[in-house]
Amino acid sequence: MPAMNSAGQPPRAPAWSSWYLTMPKLAVGLLVVLLAALLWLLQENEKEEQRTTLIADVLWLEQSFRFHIDSSTMQLQQLALDLGSEETPAKLFDMRARHMVRTNAELLHIAWLDHDGSPLAALPSPVSPRRTPEDERDGNSFELARKLGKPVFSRPYREGSETFFELHVPVYRENRLAGMLVVTQSLSALVGELVPWWFVEKYRMQIIDDDGRVLASKSKISAGPGEISHQVLLDPPGYGLALHVAANRAATSTVQSLIIALIVFLAGTVFWSLWAIRGLMRHRLAAEQALRREHAFRKAMEDSLTVGMRARDREGRITYVNPAFCEMTGFTASELVGALPPYPYWNPDELDRTRELHDKVLDGMAPAEGFELHFRRRNGEIFDALIYEAPLIDADGRHTGWMGSVLDITERKRAEELARQQQEKLQATSRLITMGELASTLAHELNQPLAAISSYNAGCLNRLESGRYTADELKNALEKLGVQAQRAGRIIRRVHDFVRKREPKLAECDLAEVVDDAVGFIEHLAQKRGVRIDREIPGWRPPLQADQVMIEQVLLNLMRNGIEAMGETPPARRRLSVRVSLGEQAVEVRVTDNGSGLADGVRERLFTPFFSTKPDGMGMGLNICRSIIEFHKGRLWVEDNPQGGSIFAFTLPFSN
Repeated sequence: MPAMNSAGQPPRAPAWSSWYLTMPKLAVGLLVVLLAALLWLLQENEKEEQRTTLIADVLWLEQSFRFHIDSSTMQLQQLALDLGSEETPAKLFDMRARHMVRTNAELLHIAWLDHDGSPLAALPSPVSPRRTPEDERDGNSFELARKLGKPVFSRPYREGSETFFELHVPVYRENRLAGMLVVTQSLSALVGELVPWWFVEKYRMQIIDDDGRVLASKSKISAGPGEISHQVLLDPPGYGLALHVAANRAATSTVQSLIIALIVFLAGTVFWSLWAIRGLMRHRLAAEQALRREHAFRKAMEDSLTVGMRARDREGRITYVNPAFCEMTGFTASELVGALPPYPYWNPDELDRTRELHDKVLDGMAPAEGFELHFRRRNGEIFDALIYEAPLIDADGRHTGWMGSVLDITERKRAEELARQQQEKLQATSRLITMGELASTLAHELNQPLAAISSYNAGCLNRLESGRYTADELKNALEKLGVQAQRAGRIIRRVHDFVRKREPKLAECDLAEVVDDAVGFIEHLAQKRGVRIDREIPGWRPPLQADQVMIEQVLLNLMRNGIEAMGETPPARRRLSVRVSLGEQAVEVRVTDNGSGLADGVRERLFTPFFSTKPDGMGMGLNICRSIIEFHKGRLWVEDNPQGGSIFAFTLPFSN
């Protein structure tokens, strides 16, 4: 839809458009006069263009010959170098020479000669079309290569209807001439290999010597009148060889005659076209105005973004940055656009990791969920960046690069770290509260070993005062006293480990031991409330990486909640079950009670912070439990007990 002005009408064409469109009308008359001269110039230009195209194609073909011959020469030089340093040169020669003969049609024969010219090996057969040195008109190429110490081409020679030339490459071992590689190449095969089909469809190609004799040719056209040609020297191999290419001049087409008849028709249609162009220009002006408004709107929207935008091409060169990205890094757009890795905002301490992620993005393996990096501002400050990459597709549907969205998440990371620290404090506080609530249990636990210690100590004193004792009797009593003292020490140490503040530490632990310790803490509370605790633990348990104290805290919290939930349950049904079962990749722990169960509204908010069904509860116990299980890559949930009550279950993955 064309753009409208403030009055609701399309914008008017500027005043200059009237006289601007008059200029072509005046030019039509001059055009008719000039067309005749133009036809003549076109014919001459066509001839010159044909000659220019011919020269360009000849130079291209000459470069193809030069590149191919130089490439073969370099391969042979490398082979000669390797033969001079290899311990088993015969095997190397056989393997490499076979490969070269198989991949280069013009290589007819490769011979490996000793320093005196005697043959050592040859492929594809011992028989070679090469000439004897006496047949060479320009001297012995073998001797010339020996003296110069570099590859030497021989003069072309004919054997029957074929023309050949040779390449002599000296082989040195420990700076002494150890032999010579002699390669026989066919000019006809070289022409057949390098001259493409389209070339012979257009031209007649010949390789001639310095006497003008044709040594090789390839063409599908014959000589004709008005022939144009171009000739360049073919070096290597040199010795006067030249590449001669000829083409027949294109005959004047009958279409040119029709052009004159069309001139009058075209002159009339030009005036009609100018009128149509006037309307098109009005629409184009309206479209350009709409495009300018759209560009201004998009620019304003882009400048208002707080997310940094960065575009890179397929080579990693920055092609665009928005103001938010410049403000985030402290660098200007002129400093960043055109930059290649390493970029000035990369963190010098993480260059290897940053470049590795950069290469993954360019290879199309950017993580869909984004990735985090540390970037450096211009003032040297390091900040955390979250990056999302997406392919950059142009209007033609071509993948031209990558567009990255960069978010500064430094403050978010700080908030997460603060939340983590607060969570750890809450966990420590929860453990202290739990231990305070279980104080009577600890008193009961410690009372037994202390009473036993007192009893054994009194017995020993009585024996000593009576004088009727034996050493074995005292030893036995003292050993039992020591066992009870160790038991009391383990209880104190276990309480200390449970309540002390420390960083989470994953280590291999036995879940049965964790369950036993938790039951030992809670057992006195269960006896006081008339609750029986049942344990079901499999005999074989795979290794488990977990923080024993944190898992013990979860079990204590769940078991205490289950015991308190059975306050109104008949004493005969007050039973708390702790069941451990093994899955394919995780262990599952289920704490089942026979209490009153949970209402639907309570279940939805059960793990919400500061929500509690207890009058004096903090509402953080279950939330902390879920955080601990999720820290261990597990899951915590609640189910209804079919027999009445609730089942709290959590999983812990096995160690890999």
